[in-house]
Amino acid sequence: MSQAAPAITRPPAEVVRVTPVSQAPNGICYAVSGEMTVTETDLQRMVAAVPTSAAAALQRKAYYFVPLTVNQGDETVIADRYDVALSDNAVCHRNFDLGDSQCVFISTRLMDDKFSVAFEFYINVGHAVVERAGVSQAFADLAWKQVAAGVRGETSLDAWDARKLATGSSPDAEKYKNEYFAASFADAISIYLLSLFLDVDYHDLRERDYPLLAPTPMAERLRKVAELFPPNPGFEFAIYNKRRS
Repeated sequence: MSQAAPAITRPPAEVVRVTPVSQAPNGICYAVSGEMTVTETDLQRMVAAVPTSAAAALQRKAYYFVPLTVNQGDETVIADRYDVALSDNAVCHRNFDLGDSQCVFISTRLMDDKFSVAFEFYINVGHAVVERAGVSQAFADLAWKQVAAGVRGETSLDAWDARKLATGSSPDAEKYKNEYFAASFADAISIYLLSLFLDVDYHDLRERDYPLLAPTPMAERLRKVAELFPPNPGFEFAIYNKRRS
């Protein structure tokens, strides 16, 4: 029985050189290389969902959606399709600096479903926005008010850990407080963007490593982010409460 040929791997610089880049209406640059399971229509809408006001912080960045981004020792290579032999060393994403620009390679075949691919993309966008634009004071005030009220859970393990340290007796509590604001703001941006692209069920956001932020404070944070980054035309933000049957 014949065996399938192994996936072809290339250095990130070569993928950048040979892959044409598109620009979404919001200004985000992105490209597709290799065999994808997410449709072109879904990918275009995924990128276009990022509000223009948030996309403004992503200048000099380009997002490359590829099958697998693989660590090989100290090197990173990009596979042209999914290969089980490479999957153990694959990572969700990798940043590659090229001159004064940054290329972000996102592995789409580690996740396959568009929810997971979109969330990985939006997590990257959320952190990039916070890195470039900082944390909104209005959001920080809201989040800390919730912490002071003892709301249950958080939006990521980073936020959960930073919150515990920020509310403890550490002499570095102020440092951890700022880390908490950065993590929780990036998280809220990511979840908000995901909700613009897909209908998101609260329970789909749960993780095993930490308790998820309770629904009401989660909604408050997302509404605050929506005020800061209003949806683009053709996208809508809404929160619906399900009644228990």
